[in-house]
Amino acid sequence: MAYEVTATRKRPQLFDGLVGQQFVVSTIKNSIEQGRIAHAYLFSGPRGVGKTSSARILAKALNCEQGPTPYPCGVCANCREITQGNSTDVIEIDGASNTSVNDIRVIKDEVLFPPQSCRYKVYIIDEVHMLSTSAFNALLKTIEEPPEYVVFIFATTETQKVPATIRSRCQQFHFQLIPLDIIKDVLAQTAAEMGIQAEDEALFWIAKESTGSMRDAYTLFDQVVSFSNGMVTMEQIQQKLGLAGLDKISAIIGALLDEQTGSALQALHALLDSGVSVEQCIKDIAEYMRTLLLIRRDITNESILGLQVSQIPEAIRQAYSDEQLEAAVELFLKLYRDIRFSLNPRFELELAVSRLTHLRRMASSATLVRKVEELKESLLSGEIAQARPQLAKPIETIAPRAPVQQMVQSTPIKEAIVEPIVPPAPIPAPKPIPEPAPMARPAPQVEPLRKEVPPPPVSPPPIKHISKEVLPELIQEMAAERDPVGIVLSQVVEVTHDAKSLRFTFASNYAMETARQNSERLKALVARHTGYDGPIEFLKTLPKADPAQSEKRQTNELANTIATMFRGEVLHLQ
Repeated sequence: MAYEVTATRKRPQLFDGLVGQQFVVSTIKNSIEQGRIAHAYLFSGPRGVGKTSSARILAKALNCEQGPTPYPCGVCANCREITQGNSTDVIEIDGASNTSVNDIRVIKDEVLFPPQSCRYKVYIIDEVHMLSTSAFNALLKTIEEPPEYVVFIFATTETQKVPATIRSRCQQFHFQLIPLDIIKDVLAQTAAEMGIQAEDEALFWIAKESTGSMRDAYTLFDQVVSFSNGMVTMEQIQQKLGLAGLDKISAIIGALLDEQTGSALQALHALLDSGVSVEQCIKDIAEYMRTLLLIRRDITNESILGLQVSQIPEAIRQAYSDEQLEAAVELFLKLYRDIRFSLNPRFELELAVSRLTHLRRMASSATLVRKVEELKESLLSGEIAQARPQLAKPIETIAPRAPVQQMVQSTPIKEAIVEPIVPPAPIPAPKPIPEPAPMARPAPQVEPLRKEVPPPPVSPPPIKHISKEVLPELIQEMAAERDPVGIVLSQVVEVTHDAKSLRFTFASNYAMETARQNSERLKALVARHTGYDGPIEFLKTLPKADPAQSEKRQTNELANTIATMFRGEVLHLQ
C-alpha cells in the first residue's frame, strides 16, 4: 500500500508495500534498476488505491542519495524533504485548482532551470483530467521534448478525459481496486501494531464498506477506533453507526418464512425505533437477499458475497428459489429509488416486508408457461389419464366379439346382448370326419351333416341427421380406448350437417388443429356411430361482431360519401 507514515501507525513507504498493485510495482522496479526512466508517467484508477502516494514514492526513488533505487532509504535529506512536502525539486500541483493555461505556462518556464539539490525535478499533477483544453495543449510540447532532468507524474481517476495526445506520450499504469481479504489483513496488522483488539467480523465489515479503497478503509478504521475504547466490535459499530445487523434481518426473514407477518413487522419497527434509518434498512435487506441469491448460485467467496455465510441460518439459505430471490432484490432496489417521492418512506418499507410473506409462492411468467407446456404434453401423451373419472365401457369391450358371433346361431342377438356379463363356456372343436372306407367294403350309413346357417350380416346403422347430441357417444368411446383425442371433442361448440359435408366448430385454434391432425380416426369414429362417411370439416368460432363498432363503421362510410359528393372533408365524428 502506498501510504505515508503517521503518528498513529507505521505505513510502508517502499514499492514492496503497495497492496494489490503487483503489476505497477514490478514494472517500475525493473525500469529503475535497468535505468529506463521515462520522462512522463500516467497513474490512473479508482480513488484511494495509492496513485498520489505512489507518485511520491517514485519521486523518492529517483532522488534518494543512494539511488536511483527501488528501495529509497527514507532517512537522507532528499527523502525527508519529499516526505515532509517541502522539497524545492518535487512540485505537487492540484489539477482541479490550477486548470488555466497560465498555470501551465509557469511550469514551462520553470522546467528550463535544473534541480537545485535533487537528481530530478519531478512534477506531480493530481486530477490531471481537470485541466482545460488550452492547458493540455500548452503542456503537450513540454511533455514531448522535456529536459533530461524533468519527470512528469500525472494522476487521474478518469483516464477517458485525458486527451489521447497526452496519453500517448506517457507510460500508463492502471491501479486496481484492492481485494476485500487483503484490506482485511492489512487492517488486522495495523490494529495489532496499534495495540487494538478487533473482531474479525468488524474488520470484515470495514473492508467491505471501503469497496476496494485502502484510503477509505483507513478513514473508516480511524473513526471506529475513536469510539471503540481499544476494542473494535461489530456490536459497537451497529449501535454507533445505525446499522441493521444480520441477526435482526434474519429474525425478520425467519418470521416471514413462518408466515407470521405481524411478528416480522414488529421486529422491523423495533429496528427502526433503535435509530436505523429507512434507507439503511432497505439497503441491508437488499444486500441480504442478494447474498442469498449468490449462495443459491454456488458462490462461496465472502469477498463477493459481502457477508459471512456462517451468520445466515441454513433454513433461510434453502427457503427460496432463484427466481423468488431475484424478485425480492428487484423489489427493494425499486423501493430505494421510489422512496424519495413517497408520502411516507416507512409505509413503503412496511408494505414491501409484508409482501415478502408470500415470496415462496411467487412464480415468474416463464415458470408458468413451462408448467402449462408440461401439462399439455402430459394430456396429449396420456400420462395423466388415470386422473380422469372411469366412464362406462361399451358392450364390445365387456364380451369378446368371437363368442358373441358363435352365440348368434342358437340365441337371438337380443339375448346375447342382455346377458354378456358371464362369458359363455368355450364350444368344443368339431370332431374330424372319418375318411370314407375303401370301395371293396360297403360304405357305412353316415347321417348327412346339418348345413350350418351363416350368421345374418350386420349392417351399419342407417344414416341419420347428425347434431351435437352425438358428441357424448364419441367422447365415451374415445375415453374407453384411453385416446387423448377425445378431450378435443369436448371443445366442440357447434355441429352442422348438410348434403355436402359434416362440420365441427371448435372454441380454440389448438383444438381445431389437433382434430385436423387426427381426422382419420375421428372420421372412422363418426362412421361407426352414425353411418356417415362423407367429408368432415373442422372450423373455429369467429368473434362476434360488436354492434357499436359496426354502426360506427357505417357512420364513417356515410360521412365519407357525403364529403366526397360535396367536395369537402370529414373533420370530426362523434
